[in-house]
Amino acid sequence: MPHHDSAAPARSLSSSAPAPAAPGIEGLDPGWVARTVTTALDEDLGGDPGRDVTTQATLARDAVRTGALVAREPGVVAGLVMVEEVLAQAAARLGLGPVEVVWDRRDGDRVVRGDRLATLTGPAQVILVAERTLLNLASRASGVATATRAWADVLDAAPRDDGSRALVLDTRKTMPGLRPLDKYAVRCGGGTNKRMGLYDVAMIKDNHIAAAGSLAAAISRVRERFPDVPVQVEADTTEQALEAVASGADFLLLDNMPDDVLAATVAAVRRAEREGVAPGRVELEATGNLTLERAASVAATGVDHLSVGALTHSARVLDLALDL
Repeated sequence: MPHHDSAAPARSLSSSAPAPAAPGIEGLDPGWVARTVTTALDEDLGGDPGRDVTTQATLARDAVRTGALVAREPGVVAGLVMVEEVLAQAAARLGLGPVEVVWDRRDGDRVVRGDRLATLTGPAQVILVAERTLLNLASRASGVATATRAWADVLDAAPRDDGSRALVLDTRKTMPGLRPLDKYAVRCGGGTNKRMGLYDVAMIKDNHIAAAGSLAAAISRVRERFPDVPVQVEADTTEQALEAVASGADFLLLDNMPDDVLAATVAAVRRAEREGVAPGRVELEATGNLTLERAASVAATGVDHLSVGALTHSARVLDLALDL
C-alpha cells in the first residue's frame, strides 16, 4: 500500500512565500542523515578526518567567506535538509567554527534559474570542503522532486468525473544507499511513496506463484506468515486481476496494459467488489510503459495510482551551484 508521511513537505509551495526558517529533517531519520553524510565526506576526504589538499594548501584557516546556494535552472528543490549536516561535519573534521546558513527556499519549493536558495557565511575551508557533497545530495534529490512534480501536475490537471485524481507512486528502483532521500524527494515533488522495501508490503509475482503452486496458495502463505502486511499481486490480464481479487489481494499491480485493457480491468474489479467477490475495495496501480504523454489517459481508466520507476532511476539532476 502507498505510504505518505504526513510530516513530509506539502505537495507544492509557492516560490513567492516569505523566506522560511532552516528546513527541518521532515520524514528523514537524523541518524541516517548523519551516517550518509559521513560516508560521502569519507569518499571525498579519504577517511576521517581526512584532508582536502587543495583547499587546505591555498586558503588560510581563519579566512571567512560568504557564498550563495543558487538554482541554475527551473525545478523543484529537495535535499536542502542535508546541507547543514554536511557543513557541520566538515567543520568538525577541520576543527573550525560553524557556517551560518540563512535560508531563502525550502524543500518542495518551485524555483527558477537564478533563485537563491540559501546564503552561507563562515570559514572558507569548511564551505569549500562541503561544497561538492552538499551539491551532490541536493542536486540529485531536486532532480527526483522535479521529475515527480511533472507527473503530479499532469495528474492534478486530469480529475475524473467523480472529482478523484490518480496519484503518482515511486518504486524500489532507487539509488543504493540513498533510498530514504530518493523517497523523501518524491514527496517533495508531490508524489506518494509506495513500499519502502521488501519488508512492509508483500508483492506476489509469477515466480512466487510458481513456488507456492497457485496464486491462492501464495496469498495464504503470506497471510499466515506475515498477517500484518498488505498483499499486492501483479497481473498482466483482466483474468489474472479477477483471480487475484477472488483470492483476497488488497492491491493489484496492473502491468503493461494498454488503456483499453486497463479500463476494462478496472470496471471488472469494481464489479467484482459490488458483487461481494472481493472482501473490500482493492486499490489498482498501473505500471509499465508509462510516459508523461500517456499519464492523463491512464488516469482516466480509473486506476488509483501510476507507479513510475523513472522518478528515481532516471531523473536528471537539477543544476544547483554554490557561488562564493
